[in-house]
Amino acid sequence: MSYACKNIYSTLPKTQRGQPLVLGADPKGKNFIYTNGNSVIIRNITNPAIADVYTEHSCHVNVAKYSPSGFYIASGDQSGKIRIWDTVNKEHILKNEFHPFGGPIKDISWSPDNQRMVAVGEGREKFGHVFMSETGTSVGEISGQSKPINSCDFRPARPFRIITGSEDNTIGIFEGPPFKFKKTKQEHSRFVQAVRYSPSGNLFASAGFDGKVFLYDGASSDLVGEIGNPAHSGGVYGVAWSPDGKQLLTASGDKTAKLWDVETRQVVTEFKLGDNVEDQQVSCLWQGEHLLTVSLSGFINYLDVNNPEKPLRIVKGHNKPITVLTLSEDRGTIFTGSHDGVVTRWNTETGENDKIEGAGHGNQINSMRVHEGTLYTAGIDDSLKQIDIEGNTYRQQDLKLASQPRGMDILKGENIIVVASVNEITVVKDNRKLSTLKVNYEPTSVSCSPRGHIAIGGSVDNKVHIYELKNDNLNLIKELEHLGAVTDVTYSPDDKYLVASDSHRKVILYETEEYKPATKHEWGFHTAKVNCVAWSPDSLLVASGSLDTSIIIWSVEKPAKHIIIKNAHAQSQITRIAWVDNTTVVSVGQDCNTKLWTITPF
Repeated sequence: MSYACKNIYSTLPKTQRGQPLVLGADPKGKNFIYTNGNSVIIRNITNPAIADVYTEHSCHVNVAKYSPSGFYIASGDQSGKIRIWDTVNKEHILKNEFHPFGGPIKDISWSPDNQRMVAVGEGREKFGHVFMSETGTSVGEISGQSKPINSCDFRPARPFRIITGSEDNTIGIFEGPPFKFKKTKQEHSRFVQAVRYSPSGNLFASAGFDGKVFLYDGASSDLVGEIGNPAHSGGVYGVAWSPDGKQLLTASGDKTAKLWDVETRQVVTEFKLGDNVEDQQVSCLWQGEHLLTVSLSGFINYLDVNNPEKPLRIVKGHNKPITVLTLSEDRGTIFTGSHDGVVTRWNTETGENDKIEGAGHGNQINSMRVHEGTLYTAGIDDSLKQIDIEGNTYRQQDLKLASQPRGMDILKGENIIVVASVNEITVVKDNRKLSTLKVNYEPTSVSCSPRGHIAIGGSVDNKVHIYELKNDNLNLIKELEHLGAVTDVTYSPDDKYLVASDSHRKVILYETEEYKPATKHEWGFHTAKVNCVAWSPDSLLVASGSLDTSIIIWSVEKPAKHIIIKNAHAQSQITRIAWVDNTTVVSVGQDCNTKLWTITPF
């Protein structure tokens, strides 16, 4: 048995209020890159559903940039480490690793000949460094600015220059090689957030939190003039040049992006991208015919110059850890929910996605289930909500629960929902409570069998509790003991088995006839707590996901055989797992990615 990663429906960029985000562009015009957590995400610009993820950093990555040749990517992280890795091989072989300074790296720029690199950020002794990309040898120093540096750029033509934008409100000019501090420019009155040379290097632009954008001569660094007056009513987070250098795109916290004519320094087009706080624009990129901006929500907007009111496309998804996952009844749609309460629907085949609209939970969702055109969600706001799948929006119905829900399932024949909360189990039908059972353990998960048995995992007493529903009330019929907290329970589709996972690293199979452990079916190859389990539609395979970052596929017919997908979600735990069909598994994790795996049976 073997596996292959079929698709990655990738995370959005990690954004932070008041912090500019740096997008990188493939010089061949095919991909763009950004970061989230420990991951660098490479996405196809014409079809963003095609993505690749680099996960070798051991801490948060802040910036990634392609080399001008396109053969390498340099990524810089929170600890001050830069990794240079190749783009050609699927494994992204590491070429070099350098540590130019101790502290977060905020921006990186390559020299046009691929040989030198400048990195800037928030070091303890210095805020930037220039070095050879092959050896790490220093080729100058970045000095003359008194606060962290947010942005840097290499002049793409000789004589080489480096520009930096700092939180001391200045732009630093450096000449070389070796690069030495020449002067500072002090036109800005607040943090300088972005500095970028034009493609030919004859000009450079700077943008700041004062809402201003200035143009300077690329060789002499003399001020040419101010763009707009001011350019924006909020801070400007990013600037991007058109390929011919005649226009400039700016992105601002005033929730707009603007297109400027460089010669006249007048606005050509204004793009209004919303009215909410999450519509602030924190980055922009101009690649070929594509004009991209990133909203504070993490959404990526493809701007339409011919229709500024409506983007050509908005790439949605998650940029916070995904906590729940379920499938539509025909398995053609994947639903995911993240700990900030965002619910996204994905086309299983194409990865096209959309956000569920309406007033949701606003915080973490702990369980989701689909039944007859409705997606039910239980969140830590102590409520059970309903989503109209066809309308793609939350319904008005909202059932308040007495405590925080931990798990939920649906008795499909009866249209009954069983919700397990911190200290009670509630039986719900038609948005009203039929009964409530107080319990002295803390439930973690619920599974309803086709014949009406209800299994509930317990985290304090380390037991699986089996109930039967009679006259709308739950009656306890059996308890199954584990050595650790029971984390997940689920009945097989054919109702012959119940599988349970626990914090003691075990996955245990029970025969539902008498709830005895099936022989040779106590599986223990995980090295940490098992978070979730799921059955294949034909009831022959079980998939489990763990805190150890692995997914394991187990066989009911051949219990001694299994397959381990190591490090399935980078260095992050698997939070939920499901089967799309008998050979395809979908998983979600703390890395905010949704991944599809092709499983070749034993």
